[in-house]
Formats: sequence, structure tokens, C-alpha cells
Amino acid sequence: MTVGKIVEVLEATVVEGAGNMDLDVGAACGADLMSDVMAFVKDRVVLLTGLVNPQAIRTADLLDIKVVVFVRGKSPSEEMVAMARENGMVLLRTKYSMFLACGRLYEAGLRSGGIRDID
Repeated sequence: MTVGKIVEVLEATVVEGAGNMDLDVGAACGADLMSDVMAFVKDRVVLLTGLVNPQAIRTADLLDIKVVVFVRGKSPSEEMVAMARENGMVLLRTKYSMFLACGRLYEAGLRSGGIRDID
């Protein structure tokens, strides 16, 4: 699924990275605990979170996550936007709750949950 399609499905606002609407993601991960993201995320993930502090951007950068969606209408700070710009990330915001945003992406065809296989 492209970032442009994610924007459409989530009725999202592009906060940063408007030039990357063709970027492709293969999975989604919804979490507010960045330790969960670090433990379970795999490649080509869009991160959905309600956490609006620099830790979300640092975690995404560490895991090479290029797309972050802030749910529940939350907005990242200017510091977070600058960090995302520096790291070539796309930041989006949506009015939908985490549950509804994840459900809408699933309904639109994004089927992988973004987690590694756990043995």
C-alpha cells in the first residue's frame, strides 16, 4: 500500500514528507509503547501511534520506519517534524482512533501486522 493510499483511507493530513506519497509499505503496527515496537516490528511498516514525543521519531528511525501516523487527531511538535525531515520520514495525522485507523487499513487491504514471527 502506498503512503498516498494510506492518506486517502485514513483521511489523513500530511505533516511532513508530502513528496513521498509513492513510498510503499507492506505492514502496519499500532502501538503507544515504543518497547513493543522495538520488539515486534519487521520491514516496510507504517507505525500508528498516539505517542507524540521525540521518542516515537527516534524509535522509528532506529527501526528504519519511514511512515508514522499519529492517531486521535494528535499533532507532532516542531522538534519531531524537524527530526522526521532530517531522517526522510513521512508524518501523518488522522482523526481516527488507533482501533479504527488499524481497521480501516486492514479493510483497505493492508493485511500484515508488522510483527516478526515469534518462536
